[in-house]
Amino acid sequence: MRFELKNNDQVFSSKVYSVIFISSVFSITLLLLSLTINLARISKSFEVNYLCKLFIVEKSGFNFKRLSKLTNQTSKQKMWELCKEITK
Repeated sequence: MRFELKNNDQVFSSKVYSVIFISSVFSITLLLLSLTINLARISKSFEVNYLCKLFIVEKSGFNFKRLSKLTNQTSKQKMWELCKEITK
């Protein structure tokens, strides 16, 4: 019959490894979340820029509706000024 005993070093090392693993997973999750938020901001900025260019060229109501949702502008005059400022 054979008996094995765990000493405190093995228990301590397994706890340290689990803490390191959990902290690394948490850090990677935070990094990916931050990256996702930044990409969403960049995407919205490019979309507003693109729609402003379309709005200036085509002056269609559909582009105005999409732009008003993105920028929270309700007046066509304010939207026109915003698009002129963006496309400069």
